[in-house]
Amino acid sequence: MKIALSNENRIRAAAQIQRQFSIEFDERLSDFRADALIDLMLKALGPAIYNQGVQDARLHLQGKLDDLEGEVYADGDA
Repeated sequence: MKIALSNENRIRAAAQIQRQFSIEFDERLSDFRADALIDLMLKALGPAIYNQGVQDARLHLQGKLDDLEGEVYADGDA
């Protein structure tokens, strides 16, 4: 699965990476290198982050379904 960023988010991420490299490593990172680093991080971390998001959404929805069952359950004694 390929995870794509919008152009705006890619530009923002590149600027943050360049700023961090400048602060932490006292190194200027070119736009090309920052973009390559974004691609590497998306490839390496993207699937795990995506899968965690799916799992979090599933747990959230399961909680909502459990709540719904309690709300609409009709007791046979009534």
